[in-house]
Amino acid sequence: MKIPVLEKVMFSEPSVWVTATTVVTLISTLYLGFAEILGNHLQYSKFTNSNKPSAKISSKVGMLTLYTPSFLAGLASFFVFPGGDLRFFLLKFAVTFHFFKRDLEVLFVHNYSGIMALGSTIIITLFYFSAAAGLIIVQYLSLGLPEPLVDTKYIGLILFILGILGNFYHHTLLSKLRKNNDKVYKIPKGGLFNLVICPHYLFEIIIFVGISLIGQTPLAFACTFGDSLYLIARSYATRKWYVNKFEDFPKEVKCVIPYVF
Repeated sequence: MKIPVLEKVMFSEPSVWVTATTVVTLISTLYLGFAEILGNHLQYSKFTNSNKPSAKISSKVGMLTLYTPSFLAGLASFFVFPGGDLRFFLLKFAVTFHFFKRDLEVLFVHNYSGIMALGSTIIITLFYFSAAAGLIIVQYLSLGLPEPLVDTKYIGLILFILGILGNFYHHTLLSKLRKNNDKVYKIPKGGLFNLVICPHYLFEIIIFVGISLIGQTPLAFACTFGDSLYLIARSYATRKWYVNKFEDFPKEVKCVIPYVF
């Protein structure tokens, strides 16, 4: 599937099955984004409905479940697909490191006190795993195809590193809000929290933009577009939640893009 505006920076798709995968990925992520806008939230973090009659698991176990299969898929790719060019290595590294970082944050940074719905956990886990494995497999299938006219892998690597650092920094700030097993929500402060309520989402979007510019496959751009829409929609719902919960929530604080939205 060619996206006209991106033709100069994308590989051609190697088969009709890859095209189908790209289309399905785009549609599924768009659905999740619009579902958030309409208030049909995935049940984790502050949007978990503890009164809803469905299976629940602890947030810490749930988050490890989300990220670990994708990390293992990335790690396994170095053994299953040991060859390839620099772009392929960077793509495998970026996917693997991103989910490895998230696992480490779950274990050593975040302070969890709640629960999350098992159904939402399964949905997100399947999406992350299919995205991680799909990105790597499609990149492998693109080896040997003509390179895009514009090579963006180094720009992508810079953005990926920036996203990783910014995301980690703001996750650390969030973790410091809760001390001594405190379960009370507070308005986050510091860093870009003074401008947007979800700067960690902003930097996660930057991470995925970086990955898509490293890989330069239509699937990578589709994942980034869909994931960005979902995170923007989730940030809108998050800001609305804070406004309703805290009378003193600063009105100038936006959702995810400073001064804009």
